[in-house]
Amino acid sequence: MASQTSDPKFTGLYVPLVTPFTDDLRLAPDALARLADEALSAGAAGLVALGTTAEVATLTAEEQQTVVRVCAAACRAHGAPLIVGVGTNDTAAAIESLRELAATGDVAAALVPAPPYIRPGEAGTLAHFAALAEHGGVPLIVYDIPYRTGQTLSAGTLAALGRLPEVVGVKHATGAIDATTVELLGCPPPGFAVLGGDDVVISPLVAAGAHGGILASANIRTADYAELISLWRRGSGAPARRLGAELARLSAVLFAEPNPTVIKGVLHAQGRIPSPAVRMPLLAAATSSVRRAALLAGGRARHGSAA
Repeated sequence: MASQTSDPKFTGLYVPLVTPFTDDLRLAPDALARLADEALSAGAAGLVALGTTAEVATLTAEEQQTVVRVCAAACRAHGAPLIVGVGTNDTAAAIESLRELAATGDVAAALVPAPPYIRPGEAGTLAHFAALAEHGGVPLIVYDIPYRTGQTLSAGTLAALGRLPEVVGVKHATGAIDATTVELLGCPPPGFAVLGGDDVVISPLVAAGAHGGILASANIRTADYAELISLWRRGSGAPARRLGAELARLSAVLFAEPNPTVIKGVLHAQGRIPSPAVRMPLLAAATSSVRRAALLAGGRARHGSAA
């Protein structure tokens, strides 16, 4: 069991915010600022900007800067950490992006996937992160998501990554709780945060020892996802299991179509963003998918307040 005296800095719920657009696909920064404030007011420990949920691949450089600026302002107002996504399979370009983020002074950590598509192997992935840790100037959270990157990371490689001086955690989104997960949770490096990234299984993952989660579903019912993590970390198993089962059903319908199309549909139905619009190659979610998710999103459960 990991020592409780070496708890990591990044624990609890982190919300990877959607990027609100207008009907004509322009950035809606005022709506983004409201979402950021709502998430932090509802109990999120921090925010993630420019993640997959933010449709970052479709944002211009200027739009990305605006998103980071808006999210950073909200985090400063709440005294909360901001994590920013940095995704590239070019190590030199990633270092440059990290240095630019470091220069802003607003970023607590960067969320960085294993180099996608080119599959450099575990040794190459470790070398990539070692270079980022040495030269990037920003703490790193490894984004382990092999069904997007094409690169599987073993528990041994994750432990080696966790021993790098600037690597402070992992977003564990392998699509399952398997032997690697169990080994990682059994003895994580000191101060190394294991954050769940598969929304449907976040409850059993935190029950098994994860420190929190980076959950797109938490754009909806943020307070309940924050409470779920808090319940498990307080040892309140029975209410955590009930709430976890309920939120797993919500997460399943929110991911019934490509992320974040259903989430944006629900947020628009709730009047929280000006449009459900997404940028191609994503297409708007079907009305039936949004309706199913909105029904579960609207029935906010009451299980007591989050700690």
